[in-house]
Amino acid sequence: MKLYTKTGDQGKTGLIGGRTDKDDMRVEAYGTLDEANSFIGLAHANLRQYGELFQDVLSELIVIQHELFDCGGDLATMKPRQEGKLSEESVAVLEDRIDVYVEEASPLTKFILPGGTEGAALLHVARTVIRRAERQIVTLAKQEDIPAVTCTYVNRLSDYLFAAARIVNHRLGQADVEYERSAHVFQSK
Repeated sequence: MKLYTKTGDQGKTGLIGGRTDKDDMRVEAYGTLDEANSFIGLAHANLRQYGELFQDVLSELIVIQHELFDCGGDLATMKPRQEGKLSEESVAVLEDRIDVYVEEASPLTKFILPGGTEGAALLHVARTVIRRAERQIVTLAKQEDIPAVTCTYVNRLSDYLFAAARIVNHRLGQADVEYERSAHVFQSK
């Protein structure tokens, strides 16, 4: 099997159900999910060095990578559809893990700078790419029918990546750096 097909040389790409321009919003959206997935893979590779310390995060990141492929597949389908490969259960799992990590980490009252340890910084990069994908998906949803859970999942995933980045810093003893001009924007329990 050849890796190249030459069918995209004229600026078109194949989707499930047809062909479209490579700069179509649908292609932009699933391409951005692919970009985020690569950064998640890079974060995973970085965190493996710590062994059991991040076994929960490592397992979750692999599941998320599969789910991002599911989201991308849903976005790459040209036929109008209300349901996709993801379910609300995937969103609920992210929410559960966010709650666990928020409880474990030190309380957050101000905005923080993305960074800290290398693994946390990579998760923050993935988070910002996911935020861009979310904006693209919102634009796409105004033009095309896409599964409703896709936008919800991507929104929650950015929250998960933020919480996971904080957990990485917390477990490695690296304090988050608060944005120095931030007001108190988060309510503590």
